[in-house]
Amino acid sequence: MAGRPDTNHEPRTTNHKMESRLIFEKGSPGRRSASYPAAEDLTEDIPADLRREAAPALPEVGELELIRHYVQLSHKNFSIDTVFYPLGSCTMKYNPKVHERVARMPEFAGLHPLTSEDHAQPMLRLLFDMGEVLKEVTGMDGITFQPFAGAHGEFVGISVIAAHHRAQGNRKRVVLTPESAHGTNPATAAMCGYTVQPLRTDPRGMVDLSDLKAKMNGEVAAIMLTNPNTFGIFETDILEIAEVVHRGGGLLYYDGANLNALLGQCRPGDMGFDVVHMNLHKTFTTPHGGGGPGAGPVGVKAHLLPYLPVPVLVKEGDRYRLDDDRPQSIGKVSGLYGNAGMVLRAYVYARMLGAEGMRKTSEMAVLNANYVRARLLSHYEQKYKTQPMHETVLSASRQKRESGVSALDVCKRLIDCGIHPPTVYFPLPTVVPEALLIEPTETETLEQLDAFVDAMVRIAQEAKESPDLLREAPHHTPVGRLDEARAARQPVLRWKRG
Repeated sequence: MAGRPDTNHEPRTTNHKMESRLIFEKGSPGRRSASYPAAEDLTEDIPADLRREAAPALPEVGELELIRHYVQLSHKNFSIDTVFYPLGSCTMKYNPKVHERVARMPEFAGLHPLTSEDHAQPMLRLLFDMGEVLKEVTGMDGITFQPFAGAHGEFVGISVIAAHHRAQGNRKRVVLTPESAHGTNPATAAMCGYTVQPLRTDPRGMVDLSDLKAKMNGEVAAIMLTNPNTFGIFETDILEIAEVVHRGGGLLYYDGANLNALLGQCRPGDMGFDVVHMNLHKTFTTPHGGGGPGAGPVGVKAHLLPYLPVPVLVKEGDRYRLDDDRPQSIGKVSGLYGNAGMVLRAYVYARMLGAEGMRKTSEMAVLNANYVRARLLSHYEQKYKTQPMHETVLSASRQKRESGVSALDVCKRLIDCGIHPPTVYFPLPTVVPEALLIEPTETETLEQLDAFVDAMVRIAQEAKESPDLLREAPHHTPVGRLDEARAARQPVLRWKRG
């Protein structure tokens, strides 16, 4: 079955897909992929100081060698289109290809970003309609599509909160973040000039209400959290949390990383959140990773509408326009109006699903996560016993105690199984030691979930019987175990011939 561990852990060097020579090491002197005029026929019009003294050190390969090299490199890629990708909290959902077909329609793909409003009415209408969808999904009163990603959305949301407090004459200086917060949350708050204070987790894996109440001292501008939280657990005290924060003069910021669990079920706005950012590349299946393209739209309640970044998309009769006349706005946060191509893809997804489809999406995401959890509980530990929703946090602490095998070792061995590892060491080791954060999403089949579980069970058995096998994994990749800290700090980016 696809995804099962390979018992033969010898490197498969004869497999052409795993062939790992550099393109500079292939070919032969004088071999070319294309023909060009002789250099002496081209240089007479080029100033002498711009001419090369020697030929560039380029690979000398034929066209077929060139094609095979890069196609073979593409086979080494891990992507949602090739392997199971249970990356917890990142919601690596399949990107339906119908999105790409629509986004490539010339009416959209050929629309210049600086097209006048008169000629961009269809796209402006689409953006406005998608804003209405997201308002309904989140319970917010206004939407901006300007942020290019989730972290950018956080920056916009906290900037809106800061503008609100300034307008009220408040000088609040603290943002609270739970222990389960994403790393971008405290970073965003600090970037916006706030002091960050953490909130403890109670034995259920939720925000410790007593700690929250103790820290609501009049200095708190906002609390940043997601629901379900990073343990995959729904914060059942959310209404009381909202009351405590609002009574203390603070606002609630919703990190939309885990919105997939709530889609069509309940809304952050109804829980008391004032600001929401959404990751269209997570919940709404637009492409994810590689530094972009992304989209992190932000929604706000009515009392924060004046502070949204300009321009604000508005509808007047049957026409749509971008309104820059917002004197209390935080200003412009992107060169144009966000990543319209990503919004278009998300719009197709939302319209194809409809309200009932969105409900089924979240139901299947929760079911899949709990199925994986139930099958793995006897093989891996779990710190918080509260039933999770769309993702689950397991721990390799047992393996670490009994055989010295770490969560990282488990994940490296998963690569040998043709499975992308889940998120590792998040939540932080101070909260959940040897954490494995698993999110299968709703798009995976039962057969794929079983293959993943079988691989994890086999790896747990290998940790007992052959721990060195895991500590030396992966075995079937072009390179073996790397010094990851050194690779990040001292990357080798230049190849020297010979």
